[in-house]
Amino acid sequence: MAEPSKVIHVRNVGHEISENDLLQLFQPFGVITKLVMLRAKNQALVQMQDVPSAMSVLQYFTNVQPTIRGRNVYIQFSSHQELTTVEQNANGRGEEPNRIVLVTIHQMHYPITVDVLHQVFSPHGFVEKIVTFQKSAGFQALIQFQSRQNAVTARNLLQGRNIYDGCCQLDIQFSNLDELQVNYNNDRTRDFTNPDLPTESKGRSSQQGYGDGSGIYSHPTGGPVPFTQMGNHAVVAAAFGGVLPPGITGMNDRCTLLVSNLNPDRIDEDKLFNLFSLYGNIARIKILRNKPDHALVQMGDGFQAELAVHFLKGATLFDKRMDVNYSRFPHITTGADTHEYLNSNLNRFNRNAAKNYRYCCSPTRMIHLSTLPPDITEEEIAGHLEEHGNIVNTKVFETNGKKQALVLFENEEQATEALVCKNASNLDGSVIRISFSQSQSI
Repeated sequence: MAEPSKVIHVRNVGHEISENDLLQLFQPFGVITKLVMLRAKNQALVQMQDVPSAMSVLQYFTNVQPTIRGRNVYIQFSSHQELTTVEQNANGRGEEPNRIVLVTIHQMHYPITVDVLHQVFSPHGFVEKIVTFQKSAGFQALIQFQSRQNAVTARNLLQGRNIYDGCCQLDIQFSNLDELQVNYNNDRTRDFTNPDLPTESKGRSSQQGYGDGSGIYSHPTGGPVPFTQMGNHAVVAAAFGGVLPPGITGMNDRCTLLVSNLNPDRIDEDKLFNLFSLYGNIARIKILRNKPDHALVQMGDGFQAELAVHFLKGATLFDKRMDVNYSRFPHITTGADTHEYLNSNLNRFNRNAAKNYRYCCSPTRMIHLSTLPPDITEEEIAGHLEEHGNIVNTKVFETNGKKQALVLFENEEQATEALVCKNASNLDGSVIRISFSQSQSI
């Protein structure tokens, strides 16, 4: 083991893990003075203010497995006693500056198209080509500038900025590609040097619905101005492929909900979070102490609140039929009785928001489990959940190399109880995620 140092070396830092995720993990132990993401190696270096703070981190995580976004990370003292200026300037990329940059969008609450990216990046140099794609790290794009200097300037000015107010954060690194190959000009790919390319005949883009990029303006310092009026119907509908679910308007602007007729003996804030986070990001939750069968739930925005009301009103939880309505309070005030979830890693809509919206549904008998251990068995899953009801059937399967499972209960109430009690629980070293499945049978 390396000798104690105020610099901590973090391994297995996947591309889905952001700088903010690491800050949240280490900040309880002291002041963080420097943070370097080694993206090319899936690693990071975190420098605490002093050695005792770093020792507290290592001591605490000796018996507790640190986990970020469902991924186990591994920490040790770094061989560096101090992060140098050279290491910071390199920004941990390990790659030479190049005219092609790889952009990852974190907290993608709204669809991003080629036109949106072009308006963000073109003020910093002529953009020749853009290719967008979906990977395990989330929504990504390759952007080819006319010159390497343009790419360097864009990265220096835009790294870490948000495209829209409070979301769609840019994580930019240099690519090692020499030239992008673009065959079609549409919302997903574009060659700005060749406007005569076909648009592709396979149908509309999965991101269609916000193709003009309106709402992003050039900032005097070169960065995008946050867009603060994104409640419009077109953008909301785009998350559902252009068609909203029946009864959803996409026009609601009230984000705080009043949930009543709860079972005060069995409910708590974390269980409410596990249920309501299926429909949007959760900012705060407060159980009313003078009415313990009532709670306030503040969603990320009015549209997410509308989804929660639509899908959860009348759902049964712990033998009680919940009522979900809009609160007269615009937000929940902070206080001793208020539980904060704004920066929780368990919020589901920080990445792949459009995909998560399409999975929204009322409680069903079937739940879907993800981020499972690679060697998990159906028997182990059943044993983890059987206290919550009669399990009719289970199925473990693999998608893109990751283990997942479906569990069918006897009724919706049992499945709902299993979800609120066991989402984010630890199963054989993995923090599992649970959601309702729209599948009817296994």
